[in-house]
Amino acid sequence: MNEPVLKVSNIKKTFNKNGSEINVIKGVSLDVMEGDFITIMGPSGAGKSTFLHILGTLDRPSEGEIYFRGEDIHRYTEEQASIFRNEKVGFVFQFYHLLQDFNVIENIIMPLLIKRVKMKDAMERAGRFLEIMGLADRKNHKPGELSGGEQQRVAIARALINEPEIILADEPTGNLDRKTGKEVLRYIFEIYERLSSILILVTHDPELGMAGKRRFNMIDGELFEI
Repeated sequence: MNEPVLKVSNIKKTFNKNGSEINVIKGVSLDVMEGDFITIMGPSGAGKSTFLHILGTLDRPSEGEIYFRGEDIHRYTEEQASIFRNEKVGFVFQFYHLLQDFNVIENIIMPLLIKRVKMKDAMERAGRFLEIMGLADRKNHKPGELSGGEQQRVAIARALINEPEIILADEPTGNLDRKTGKEVLRYIFEIYERLSSILILVTHDPELGMAGKRRFNMIDGELFEI
């Protein structure tokens, strides 16, 4: 029997506010297998984004464990967690978080340079991603010169340039019109299939939510498979 790539065991997240405890994640467990495409739906404030941040080590759980290929990733030091995020995880957010003073190709190669990939190799790989994303003619443009859909495609290319094993997408089309959003999703799915990665996508959109191979609702900090 195949072992899960990502094993989430009884994750809880509690915040303290004005002396009161707020339970945001309430004992979530989940086995994520190779090649899984998981969608998580639910209302605002249900804990979806917090859960995604915990999976990607941007936040730490109050209780519970997360294993990636047998290693408890929340026992990592900050340096180990940073390396894990850069090499194993690709984040696609609702907001693009592009560096405004850098052009498209400079934004895209940033994770490779952090990994100390040679500039020549980084530029070659970025060129391939630019072709995939339909951005080859935009490589020297600054983010402010691009449409919202183009900026999101740059953000996707930057997130996936390291060919991560896990893609975490948090409302990736939330700021886009429906037509542009569908185009952006097509690129995400194409790269997910090309890399044979895991894709975990959080969305308010019921149509998109039902596209997952495995579908979940998060309600009041608890996860329910549909």
